[in-house]
Amino acid sequence: MPTTRTVSAFGTADARPLDLVIFGGAGDLSARKLLPSLYMCHRDGNLPDGTRIIGVGRHRWDREAFVNFADESAQPFVDARYVEPAKWQGFLQRLDFVHLDAAQAADYPALAAQLRSDALRIYYMAMPPGLFAATCDNLASHGLIADDTRLVLEKPLGVDLASAIDIGEVVSRYFSEDRTYRIDHYLGKETVQNLMALRFGNSIFEPLWRTPFVRSVQITVAETVGVGTRGGFYDEAGAMRDMVQNHLLQLVSILAMEPPASLNSDAVRDEKLKVLRSLRPMSPEDVRRNTVRGQYTAGAIGGELVRGYLQEEGIPPDSRTETFVAMRAELGTWRWNQVPFYLRTGKRMQERVTEVVIHFAEVPHSIFDPGSTLQPNRMVIRLQPEESVRLTLMVKQPGEGMRLKPLSLALNLDSAFTTRRAEAYERLLLDVIRGRLALFVRRDELQAAWTWVDPILEAWRAQDEGPRPYTSGTWGPAASSAFMAREGVQWSEEA
Repeated sequence: MPTTRTVSAFGTADARPLDLVIFGGAGDLSARKLLPSLYMCHRDGNLPDGTRIIGVGRHRWDREAFVNFADESAQPFVDARYVEPAKWQGFLQRLDFVHLDAAQAADYPALAAQLRSDALRIYYMAMPPGLFAATCDNLASHGLIADDTRLVLEKPLGVDLASAIDIGEVVSRYFSEDRTYRIDHYLGKETVQNLMALRFGNSIFEPLWRTPFVRSVQITVAETVGVGTRGGFYDEAGAMRDMVQNHLLQLVSILAMEPPASLNSDAVRDEKLKVLRSLRPMSPEDVRRNTVRGQYTAGAIGGELVRGYLQEEGIPPDSRTETFVAMRAELGTWRWNQVPFYLRTGKRMQERVTEVVIHFAEVPHSIFDPGSTLQPNRMVIRLQPEESVRLTLMVKQPGEGMRLKPLSLALNLDSAFTTRRAEAYERLLLDVIRGRLALFVRRDELQAAWTWVDPILEAWRAQDEGPRPYTSGTWGPAASSAFMAREGVQWSEEA
């Protein structure tokens, strides 16, 4: 395998071997995302020579048991086209496991015995945030944090602003901001990064990317799955904490940010932070008027019957946790003044789709036949399951007169590029190894998002009514469509 040079968080070349320690290495995230992504990095020769991947957890496993776990639980999540027996066996040679209870200081000498003094260390915290403090304290007390050791934090990063601040304080005692990588896997998606390319690599869009040329912006992140085995966690979080506070607000910040001076990590994150800080706070009356909560009930997805949220494992029968959110957000900036951002996310929806819809303003005066209904231009940026951009324009219909109809210019990025695209976690893990921070959430970004979200959650708690029921396999509660109709707009699938 060729040697891969890594770039440290301080910008210096680093050709040392790597010890990547996964706390929660025997967990679901490790099996579904981390180990498959690390295999792809290994397969493509993107891991430094001498890289070791050390799983850590309370299972009383040895190396052989962890290898079996990777074989049985992680390999099925690797695209079968890329599972090459020789390379898979080479990847397994990198694995090791340490039995360790993160809260027990007495367990850490076993980890210390596995780590090499000449290796770059990366700790990946795929564990509940309540264990972050004890883990960092124990690593430090056993001398396992060097000046260049990096820390990766997996969400949830708190349940409110206060807890997010507490986590930040704990982490900052041992890891500087330029060695702290807060994962939001949406930022690792090729499609999300294409939003930057679309905006700042094409001069025709940027002059129109503002009021009064944009009438509204819609962001939809819809899932067909339910809560599955995450019932206990999800009931404490809900759609607002699980999706809006991180994924959707990150999409808002990328769509609405001013052009950064460069792609330097802080240049990009400085502009995103300005957007998050410009979100107009909501009063309790604003929350009542501009948000809709929902909770899925039994229905059908893809022709198969599915149970409702209250029947899911681990969910209390009287739960008021929302599985759907629709809301209107506003930004207090010159560029976006009076342009509403409509955000929507939910589970057990009719279709799995993530898309951004830019509704442009109407022409100020029509000169065409009265029979022509002019529709405002619309740009639909589909992020998943396929990646595409569609721009709807008005064109003349064939024949006499000047009757117009809408047609779409379509760009399918899936068919335009045939090279394999790295999955989100694969890209983000490589960025951690190479010391690139642009695709990770900075501490002040996280706190700015919670500052806006907290009053909404508090207003919901104070309301007498809970989330509105909606049937699985639909687009959410009817109140969501009624809310948009009151605004004089429609969700994209209704237009």
